[in-house]
Amino acid sequence: MRNISGRILTAQAALTGLYLLAIMPRMTGKPDGAPFHKKLFAHRGLHDNNSMAPENSMAAFEKAVEAGYGIELDVQLTKDGVPVVFHDFTLSRMCGVPGLVKDYTFKEIRKFRLLGSDEKIPSFKEFLKMVGGRVPLIVEYKSEDFDMRVCEKVDPMLRRYKGIYCIESFNPLILLWYRRHRPEVMRGQLSDSFIHEPQYRSPIKGASMLPFQFLLANFLSKPDFIAYNHLYEGNISRKLCRKLYKAKAAAWTIQSQEQLSRAAGEFDVFIFDSFIPEGPDRR
Repeated sequence: MRNISGRILTAQAALTGLYLLAIMPRMTGKPDGAPFHKKLFAHRGLHDNNSMAPENSMAAFEKAVEAGYGIELDVQLTKDGVPVVFHDFTLSRMCGVPGLVKDYTFKEIRKFRLLGSDEKIPSFKEFLKMVGGRVPLIVEYKSEDFDMRVCEKVDPMLRRYKGIYCIESFNPLILLWYRRHRPEVMRGQLSDSFIHEPQYRSPIKGASMLPFQFLLANFLSKPDFIAYNHLYEGNISRKLCRKLYKAKAAAWTIQSQEQLSRAAGEFDVFIFDSFIPEGPDRR
C-alpha cells in the first residue's frame, strides 16, 4: 500500500509540475507594463450602438481620445488583405449584410454603414493616424485558424506607429508569432470560461476549449498579461498567473461602476463599455 500511495503522490506531483509549466507566462525580458497599469480602456471605443458613434467607429474612437481613455479595438483582414477595425467575423449584426469580412474587398466593405449610422468600417491605417499616439492602445488580433497573415499585414503599421500599444488575441498562435518575431512587444492571452458560452455547451465543443479556458497554451505563447472575462475571475490558472507568476491581468468587459470596484483587487487593467467610469486613472 505504501508503494501505491507513493506512486500516486509522485504522479500527482508530476502532473502539478507539468500544469504549472504549461500555464507559465513570460518570466524574463518582459516589456514595461507601467503605461497600462490600472488604466481604463474603452472597449471598441467610447461607443453607444444606439447613437451615431457605434462600436469600432472613428466617432467612438475620437470620443475615447477626447475623454482621455485608452482604446481596445479589433483588427482583421479583408479579402484583399487590408487590415480593418471590426470585431465580428460576420457582417450581419453591425452592417445588416450577409457573409464574412474576409469575403469582401476593402472597397466593397467601405460601402457598408455601421448600425444605420453614417460611420464606415475604418481601416487600421486611418485609425492609427487619427489616434496619433494620444492614448495607449490594446490591439486585439482576430484569427480563428493558422493563417498568420494578419500579423504580417498589421505589425508593419505598428512598427511605424509612435504611440504606446500592446497586442492580445484569443489565438495563442498570434502570440507565438509575436514571441518569435517581435518579442519586445507586450502581448496578452485573451480567455474566457468558454463552457458557459452557448456555442460551447455541447460536450465535445466544451471539452475542446478547456485547455484554452485554463491557459494551458501559455507554454507556447508566453504571454505578458492575461485578459480574462472578469465574471470568472476565480479561474485557478488566471489567479496563479497573477499571484504566482506576477503576470498582469486585464479585465473584460466591465459594464458598471460596481463591477469596476469589484475587479480592482483582482485585475490591473480595465476594459469597459456601457458606462462612464469613475477612476482609476484614465491616462
